[in-house]
Amino acid sequence: MSVRPAEPARVESVLLLCWRDTGHPQGGGSETYLQRIGAHLAAGGVRVTLRTARYRGAPRRETIDGVEIQRRGGPYTVYVWAGLAMAAAMIGLGPMRRIRPDVVVDTQNGLPFLSRLVFGRRVVVLVHHCHREQWPVAGPVMSRIGWFVESRLSPRLHRRNQYVTVSLPSARDLELLGVQPDRIAIVRNGVDAAPAHTVTIQRSPTPRMVVLSRLVPHKQIEDALEAVARLRTRLPDVHLDVLGDGWWADRLITHATRLGIADAVTFHGHVDDDTKHAVLQRSWVHVLPSRKEGWGLAVVEAAQHAVPTIGYRCSGGLTDSVVDGVTGLLVDDRCGLVDGLERLLRDRVLREQLGAKAQVRSDEFSWAQSAEAMHLVLDRVAGGRRVSGVV
Repeated sequence: MSVRPAEPARVESVLLLCWRDTGHPQGGGSETYLQRIGAHLAAGGVRVTLRTARYRGAPRRETIDGVEIQRRGGPYTVYVWAGLAMAAAMIGLGPMRRIRPDVVVDTQNGLPFLSRLVFGRRVVVLVHHCHREQWPVAGPVMSRIGWFVESRLSPRLHRRNQYVTVSLPSARDLELLGVQPDRIAIVRNGVDAAPAHTVTIQRSPTPRMVVLSRLVPHKQIEDALEAVARLRTRLPDVHLDVLGDGWWADRLITHATRLGIADAVTFHGHVDDDTKHAVLQRSWVHVLPSRKEGWGLAVVEAAQHAVPTIGYRCSGGLTDSVVDGVTGLLVDDRCGLVDGLERLLRDRVLREQLGAKAQVRSDEFSWAQSAEAMHLVLDRVAGGRRVSGVV
């Protein structure tokens, strides 16, 4: 749909539900999406409350960029505690009793919060991508339960609710689960401006690749490590920087040692924005070998530094965030990843052409624009209407 100036706002209060926030050690792009959009809504006068999980060192309550954050529970009990708090609030009890949301954004990272049972059609279901490929990591029992909830129960329960997702491939995946296309709006990611002082840092004189990702199994960072092992026989100076942290980190470090490339890989862990952008600026190529992506915020962050991305076509969202052959390369398998990387690392003209076009495209995205689009969706839902297509 084409974006028209927003109608007079009906939404004065929004409740955001998500299993993590941006301060969580395993927080990633989906958490950034919700926090940044929430901050812009708050700046526009909307009361924004985020209910999420608690983690070590985090206060139960705090306000960040105008967003009031409540934290209770862990990776799975966050859903239980949020459900109890929402139910209690309806009778004037509990920590959410003073919150009167006009619309609730229920972020389904595999599992929804089932807020539909409390708030009915005022619920917007936010889905970054479907988790079919990721559920096996949870074990044979939990994976079956999780996929049943995501693929059967949730679409049935939310059949009259508005959905929001971040890319065309994710919208198509939702349709395959039975969500009606006239209820799926696409609000793409924005991006924070790169710190000005980082864009003047000199590019590395030797081949340098970067991975910007949470370190979890479905991101398949092993494929990037194995690519380094194969490439260094032909490009001995090649180096890989891994930005990000996660519960899979120790296994990746061990894998790099087993491959004999520990000296060719730097695991930076969780870093601040200045460090992240400085490393991106020095890099030649951004590698995103993920099995599944909703969009790929890291693609646009790398593009701000004229760094093209290479990743898998089958990941879904990368077919939207990477324009194959224009702003980066999409490949079909591990052999294609190695061949594509060697091509990019050897061909400076191609690499710089792709990077320059990626940088131009990165200017199309901003969190202010994403928040305006989301605000439009929320206003329509508050008015009893639905939105579909790219907003």
